[in-house]
Amino acid sequence: MLIFWASVLAAFLGYVYGYYIRPNQRLRQALNDARQKCIAVLEEGNKGVYRTIVTDNNKSSELVVEVKELAVTKNGQVKVQYLSAFYKNPDFRTKKGEALLKEVHGLLGEYLPLSEIEWYETTEQHENIRKYLNSLQVTQTNLHS
Repeated sequence: MLIFWASVLAAFLGYVYGYYIRPNQRLRQALNDARQKCIAVLEEGNKGVYRTIVTDNNKSSELVVEVKELAVTKNGQVKVQYLSAFYKNPDFRTKKGEALLKEVHGLLGEYLPLSEIEWYETTEQHENIRKYLNSLQVTQTNLHS
């Protein structure tokens, strides 16, 4: 008889764990992962494109550089991190990847004029992410209570 009641109790506790406790743990973990990703996107910062003409040995090409804003000075200069770059004329120079980014850093330096960078429009996207992040916090608060 003791074995019967122990198996009934084990079955009941297994049911409670499998249908109520474990799914809530998975949901909490999924909410935490989503929150971390949203925060990472919000902290990513402004990105934009800088374009300039480079001439060398009577040849020229437009250089297009994707940059990330690190800081803004009082003089209207932006300290940037170079993310990617390419020449519109592929025959002009053949460097790619890290070698091209080092060359661009050598040509342009660490600071670029703020007014010449075309920034990506992220305000609407960031506002939607903030709303989503707030709804995640409300959901997690309701889940804990």
